[in-house]
Amino acid sequence: MKTVTRAIAVLAAMLPLAGCIKDFWQTTTAACTTNCTPVSSGAFYVLNSNAGQVGIAGYTIVSGTLTPLTGSPYTLPSGPRAIAVAHNNSFLYVSTQSGIFFYTIGAGGALNLASKTPTFSDFAAYSMQVDATDSWLVEASGSGYLYAIPISPTTGLTTGNAQLISVAGIAPRQLTISPDNSNIFVTLGASGTEVIPFAASSANPLPASLGPPIAVKSPGGAAISVAVDPLNQLLFIGETSALSGTNNGMLRAFLYSSLSSTPTEITGSPYLSGGLTPVSILPTASDAYVYVANATVSNSSAGNIAGFAVTVTGTTYSLIALSSGSVSAGTSPAGLAEDSTGSVVLLVNSGGTPDLDVYSFDTTTAGKLDSELTAATGTDPVGALAIAAAP
Repeated sequence: MKTVTRAIAVLAAMLPLAGCIKDFWQTTTAACTTNCTPVSSGAFYVLNSNAGQVGIAGYTIVSGTLTPLTGSPYTLPSGPRAIAVAHNNSFLYVSTQSGIFFYTIGAGGALNLASKTPTFSDFAAYSMQVDATDSWLVEASGSGYLYAIPISPTTGLTTGNAQLISVAGIAPRQLTISPDNSNIFVTLGASGTEVIPFAASSANPLPASLGPPIAVKSPGGAAISVAVDPLNQLLFIGETSALSGTNNGMLRAFLYSSLSSTPTEITGSPYLSGGLTPVSILPTASDAYVYVANATVSNSSAGNIAGFAVTVTGTTYSLIALSSGSVSAGTSPAGLAEDSTGSVVLLVNSGGTPDLDVYSFDTTTAGKLDSELTAATGTDPVGALAIAAAP
């Protein structure tokens, strides 16, 4: 097993205290002009990765104005990879090349670094999430393993040894835990998507072995994004190179209830994602819509977001592409999130122009996203690679 380990003394020398970068600035542009009103949001956090900008930029939106959290931006010792917020909104974890660092969340969403050395020094997660009980930090490492790290719901600190399981020896792309806390899904590129039973109440929540993954739709495709709707009805998988046409990325939808036996894809699936690379999938908290961020779009230097309405008739589910069409984004979208109030959809673009897109829901056209504002999350280029919103 390959892990990333650093000596504590070296890390102590490397790590600055969390605090404000003095030359930090941001450019914010209001964009919403039709069928929209100035919105406010809960706290959210953007990971900036480029040299000189490595850190966490934290914000809220107040009456249409992007407002940094107290102390933001918060510095990091080395390049970040992933971010996760606990469901109790008390703790935040950031994976870096040096390990996983732990922050407590204070008033208004402000972060406080718990330790200048990594809480978990042997882990360098590419994707991670806290389970619904706030008792496990689940992370997919670049070495082809999935780890379940026991944590305290009260303190956020580790309470024992991590359990691990190999995921086909392939570097995982993305993971998500189902809202009912009973399954973990990990995308594995050309190998498909692994369904991993999860027993949060057990001291060893991961199974001893894994079954075959859900295969990609096309031999030339790769599974790169995954999500489950909040009511545990549908599993969504984003894959590349699977459908014919210029923009041949796709969104697949499976009945969640079928995953314990033979995964059943709903009628009409797969759906064109609106681009080539569906890197992030966001089912809304209302369960009415699902949005897909495409990092690349044919004949365009920018990415986009495509939206679908989720319809249910009895036990039959279907997705209908929104008549409003896709909305434009910045260069190389990297992650989607919905804020805790359900007022806005947030998107970070690793290539910038802009770093952050904020969309509100149109007041007259169901599901349509209106550009509310755009912003730089530091002194560009920042390489904004991930976003997490307070639950």
